[in-house]
Amino acid sequence: MPLETSPEAPAAVRTISRMLSDWVNRLGAVWIDGQVAEYRPRPGARFHYFVLRDTDVDMSLSVKADAGVIGRLDPPLSEGQRILVHARPDFYVGRGSLSLLAREIRPVGLGALLAELARLKELLTAEGLFAPERKKRLPFIPSRVGLVCGRASAAMDDVLVNARERWPGIPFEVREVPVQGPQAVPAVSAAIAELDAMADVDVIIVARGGGSVEDLLPFSNEALVRAVAACRTPVVSAIGHEQDAPLIDFVADLRASTPTDAAKRVVPSLREQQELVGGLRRRNAIVLRHLVEREQQALQHRRQRSHAIVLGRLEAASADVVHLAARVRSLSPAATLDRGYAIVTTADGGIVRDADSVQQGSDLEVRVARGRLRARRIDGN
Repeated sequence: MPLETSPEAPAAVRTISRMLSDWVNRLGAVWIDGQVAEYRPRPGARFHYFVLRDTDVDMSLSVKADAGVIGRLDPPLSEGQRILVHARPDFYVGRGSLSLLAREIRPVGLGALLAELARLKELLTAEGLFAPERKKRLPFIPSRVGLVCGRASAAMDDVLVNARERWPGIPFEVREVPVQGPQAVPAVSAAIAELDAMADVDVIIVARGGGSVEDLLPFSNEALVRAVAACRTPVVSAIGHEQDAPLIDFVADLRASTPTDAAKRVVPSLREQQELVGGLRRRNAIVLRHLVEREQQALQHRRQRSHAIVLGRLEAASADVVHLAARVRSLSPAATLDRGYAIVTTADGGIVRDADSVQQGSDLEVRVARGRLRARRIDGN
């Protein structure tokens, strides 16, 4: 029956605590999958305490285990370890706290982890999160590079040193976070989201050095993979070594084999670009010189051709002039005189065409081919 209470008839703390204890104690033992956190070994203690975190979301439960249960584990219990716990819920009435009393703990074997990763990869592939058409292009020269990495890690040095050797002064926005253990997934996801919200960050590198499959598990976590998929800024994954392939590699816009490779893929080499520009300038100069030489040759050819055309036209015109002059000469009076004819003119210069037009005794001038003669009409005939 539900407990009936009111402001006038409230229940005591002990009553509620006992009811909660009775209700929790009716729950049976369950198997729970999680990741160990906040574990501090207590040599000689009867009980050991740790926190069992969810691998995908920020939720956890307190666990109490008998020293004998802890001692049977191989390998020994450690933070970040993935385990299966067979436990019964336990409500401590005195403090009103809920915990799990572990009866058995089993490390999750490598084979089981790999099988789970394969299942998750298949699920995310079917959703299209790894599709090539989702990949975003990286900027040629980033205005600012976001970097998510471990605190004071070698991966951070590899990225920063190599990037600044290639392009001195390239600005970085660095977020140093846990990259291993139960805090890694929420910390890395939050850092990516923060960098993605910054307008001047136009590419994000997520970098971590090598490690075991268990060490790299946070970068195959479904929540982290989905956080990268939701990113508007291009993301470069540089996790572990060439042979490592966490699921973040498949969802990232570019997968780099190492943190050093990420620096080379994101930041162009200033020296190489200068050499490229110099080579292009030299090629352009050669092409331009050849173009000018070809145009000069074409212009010279046109000049020679124009000269030949003008000369041809002048020769043709000269021939026409000679021909016309010959025709003019053949039709002129001088040519007629050369054939033995003469021109007779009166004293006033008029040409005599009819003998009757000249009076007797009139002075006449006779023009022949070479010279002139004077004459006088002496009869009327």
